[in-house]
Amino acid sequence: MAPTRDELHWMYRYMVISRRFEETIAEAYFEGKTPVFNMANGTIPGEMHLSDGQEPVAVGVCAHLKPTDVVTATHRPHHQAIAKGVDLDKMAAEIFGKKTGLSGGRGGHMHLFDANANFACSGIIAQGMGPAVGAALSRKMQGKDGVAVAFLGEGAVNQGAWHEAMNMAAVWKLPFVCVIEDNAWGISVPKDAATAIANNADRAAAYGIPGHRIEGNDPYKIYEVAGEAIARARAGEGPTLIEVETYRLAGHFMGDAEAYRPEGEKDALFAKDPIPAMRARMLEDGSASEAELDRIEAEAAERVAAAIKFARESEEPAPEDALTAVFA
Repeated sequence: MAPTRDELHWMYRYMVISRRFEETIAEAYFEGKTPVFNMANGTIPGEMHLSDGQEPVAVGVCAHLKPTDVVTATHRPHHQAIAKGVDLDKMAAEIFGKKTGLSGGRGGHMHLFDANANFACSGIIAQGMGPAVGAALSRKMQGKDGVAVAFLGEGAVNQGAWHEAMNMAAVWKLPFVCVIEDNAWGISVPKDAATAIANNADRAAAYGIPGHRIEGNDPYKIYEVAGEAIARARAGEGPTLIEVETYRLAGHFMGDAEAYRPEGEKDALFAKDPIPAMRARMLEDGSASEAELDRIEAEAAERVAAAIKFARESEEPAPEDALTAVFA
């Protein structure tokens, strides 16, 4: 199953929107944090985890999803939120801590929630597995159409909750897909120092379900494999485990010195940046013209600028709002 021309344009558009969004957020994040970096200071206080380089995973999977399908993500969620259709204005406002944000500025970038897009994420490792499997179970019990997808990092599969949720999804043949983004680093720990097997996709055999490993951060291959997995879930045939080799072009968080990376690794990763690679591929195979891609990029920049403007100009929440929407 190859993506159509329109799907390729959609995938490229949302990869570029995600990258431009994060580039703009990165600029705003460092406001007030120089010359001495302190993540508590500035326009956007707190940690910030960027997904530069991992955009193919989001678009390759979300190209097959409907608004009614559920997605859960991690502390590095922007690319998936954007590809799933989360409101970009409200998402930007949430990151800026504004009243117009998805959660009124209470959640920040690691806890984005958009009921209209059926999207949620969490800063807790592997936390999205239970809600996603639960959403899949609810749809099966109610006889409703829909699948659930949980995106996780490669380190999350070492959590007990991951195994429990995978086992439950397999036993009950739920319409669920687990997508592992293998960027080779769990914060500063290399994968081979923390995980006993080279390919987490091999773990699928323990649950009697299909497992796929996709090399090269290839959006075309991700689209193909995810399409088969999601179609299988919709047909009532149960879950699938997909692991994608992807690249984290930024540090674990903004301000990360990345001293743990081997010399030359970053340069090699930037040479494999998936956005210029996809642009070149689309031009070569004739699925897009220079003018079409230039227009997509210009429109993406305009859309992101509008979202950031909305966020910056939005009202700050009232101090007393800190005491609302909480459990006593």
